Amino acid sequence: MEQRERPGDGPGPTTCVAVVVLVAASGAVEAISFTALDHVFAGVMTSNLALLGMAIGRGRGTGVASAVLALAGFGVGAGLVAWVTHGRAEVATHWPPRVMFCLIGEAVLLAVGAGFWAASGGAPGAVARDALQCGAAMAMGGQAATMVAAGRAAAPTTYLTGTLATYIVHGVGRSRPDGWVPARLGALIVGAAAAMALRRVAPAWAGALPFVLVAAATLIAARAVFRHRAAGGRQA
Repeated sequence: MEQRERPGDGPGPTTCVAVVVLVAASGAVEAISFTALDHVFAGVMTSNLALLGMAIGRGRGTGVASAVLALAGFGVGAGLVAWVTHGRAEVATHWPPRVMFCLIGEAVLLAVGAGFWAASGGAPGAVARDALQCGAAMAMGGQAATMVAAGRAAAPTTYLTGTLATYIVHGVGRSRPDGWVPARLGALIVGAAAAMALRRVAPAWAGALPFVLVAAATLIAARAVFRHRAAGGRQA
């Protein structure tokens, strides 16, 4: 029998699937960002801070500029989401309207980036790479902040080191560890692998993959919202 989301239950399977799809999207963005946009990450700021330090130590201005662009884009994206979602009421079962609005904004930003990527044939020039890098980091910063704003109904989607550590620490010896954690870790690998495969066989279309995945996650999450509202209407 299909499991339903009900008030007080915590995030249901539909919302959890949406989180997994968002992780796949971040994997695709990171793969494209690192391999095609000056070897920095769009959403892993720990690595970018280390890369910035290494570039400074080597005296390489290009590496410094790329890392700073990524850090700045991430900060802007996260800051915008924090402003939009400020004061929202946390819901445990699904994502509130402001969170959904932020995901739609991320999808639009990724769609614009995909258009520029396709126009360049999958091989953007230096200026386009800088713009795409900043835009990708902004999208990942927005996604990370959106999941924070969603609270108990979400989980990290752009940085999974803590997720893996928590799973190991809390999962060892427990009879029922969180089964969605391996799904999220696997989704990151699948998203990155799919992006690299597209870059190989259809480079101009690789940039569309993150947009498609975020749009799919948004639609899946919207289904959970509609189910919650329908359940509330039946209980009224």
